[in-house]
Amino acid sequence: MQSKQLVNEIKEFPMLSCLTESEITHLTSEGELKKFRKHDFLFESGQKSDEIFFLIKGVVKVTTKSQDGREVIKTILHPKAILSEHSLADEKIRTNDAIILTLDATVLAVKVSTIQELMVNNSKLAICIINFIGRKLKYAEERLESLALSDARERIVQFLKVNAESFGQSVGFETLLKHDFTQQDIASFTGTSRQTVTTILNDLKKNDKIFFKRKAILIRDIASLA
Repeated sequence: MQSKQLVNEIKEFPMLSCLTESEITHLTSEGELKKFRKHDFLFESGQKSDEIFFLIKGVVKVTTKSQDGREVIKTILHPKAILSEHSLADEKIRTNDAIILTLDATVLAVKVSTIQELMVNNSKLAICIINFIGRKLKYAEERLESLALSDARERIVQFLKVNAESFGQSVGFETLLKHDFTQQDIASFTGTSRQTVTTILNDLKKNDKIFFKRKAILIRDIASLA
């Protein structure tokens, strides 16, 4: 990726909206562009936590393991997302895994020290980072409420709605969600079982709420999806 193109890509990240053109150029020059394939680990639990990652291309799931060894998906991230922001909050060792879901992915890995240097020289960046972390905390609270208060069907329907509204493509009055997650991924994210996901998706299809195949879900009407 050419340096000018990379600068333009990084400009699009909301957390960096406080930076000047020269500061973004400095950040990209200090960072390392990394490419991954499907099922690769972007990072793993137990590794040193001294970088944050700007997701330029691809989809990544951030996971942890339950006490009985089951994978629990904490979040699924798309381009313009930032991973390992805990490194900015003095995390020393990673406690999560980040795994590539798409055929390939590209990230810019930047040392925490580089971000800290920019924060010293541009105090507005610190405010942008606080706002970013605040939004992440709000999202985490909403997920916790959903797990505690919503039934399995509501959680799965909400998963479809959020992803379709964020990353779907309008097709007339319908919305096409192209994706790379499995039904097991949906189950792990929503705190349900794969069998439950299959049952609910088939029921939605039977009632003409959605149509799906392996890598795509067509939602007839997001507003009425329930």
